[in-house]
Amino acid sequence: MSLTLLYRGKNVRFSMRLNKLHWLSAVLCFALLSGLIVYLMLSTNEKPNSTSDYLASQVIGSSENNDIETKNAFKKPQLTAVTMKLAELQSHVLRLNALGERLAENANIPAQEFNFAQLPPSGGPSTTTSEISKKSFAQLLVEISQLENALNYEENQLQMLESLTLGHHIENSRYLSGRPIAKGWLSSYFGLRKDPFNGKPAMHKGIDFAGKEGGDVIATASGVVSWADNRYGYGQLVEINHGEGLKTRYGHNKKLLVNVGDVVTKGQVIARMGSTGRSTGPHVHYEILHNNKQINPLKFVYRKAK
Repeated sequence: MSLTLLYRGKNVRFSMRLNKLHWLSAVLCFALLSGLIVYLMLSTNEKPNSTSDYLASQVIGSSENNDIETKNAFKKPQLTAVTMKLAELQSHVLRLNALGERLAENANIPAQEFNFAQLPPSGGPSTTTSEISKKSFAQLLVEISQLENALNYEENQLQMLESLTLGHHIENSRYLSGRPIAKGWLSSYFGLRKDPFNGKPAMHKGIDFAGKEGGDVIATASGVVSWADNRYGYGQLVEINHGEGLKTRYGHNKKLLVNVGDVVTKGQVIARMGSTGRSTGPHVHYEILHNNKQINPLKFVYRKAK
């Protein structure tokens, strides 16, 4: 199939013969041009009027994206700060619970009256989510900081109360009396004696209690440990400060069971008997000091307990 185009003018005659491929290509080109013109006419309203409008729309879009990214960037450190504050508050609450339990136990308060493992009963009108969302991160941080300060204050108050309670307990049980051992015998007295190493006369500023190695060494009164380490001549030594210028020393121990700063009670096991330092066998060298001067402990050993 072919198509012949013929043109006759005044002095011109033109003729073109088109086969099937030629006229199909022409029809297709015409259709594409028509479709392009229709598309441009329909989409004119959706396109920006000018290049400046197009650039402005791009700037607005990018600024909106930047705002979202900026907000997200600000939220991350704020959430981290709030999380850290909450962790600190949780640790404060745990310490307060521990203090409260110790105070309740020392004061013999019934467990059902102050149960620190459970939240206390509470109630009141509810707060809506919209009201909560009105608060900014800055406001939340301020409120959390205020709560933290309140918890610190309460913790200090409880610690002071615990110290007073403990102080009264020490006051009632710091009366020096009894022997510093659970089992054993008095093997050497206070005063001038023959030195066990060189045989020469020497001043013995304490009394010795012999016994079995590893036996219990006990505190003869309540107080605070002021020394718990090796000391020349004494070996492994425990020293306890009982207040009002009174101290006790327990020397030549095999093992120490307390540390400096520990509060000990009367009769508490503080060490294991040994033969460390300048010693000839398992025993406890027991001293009592008044205003840092050794005095004879014998009268305190046989003193009647309160």
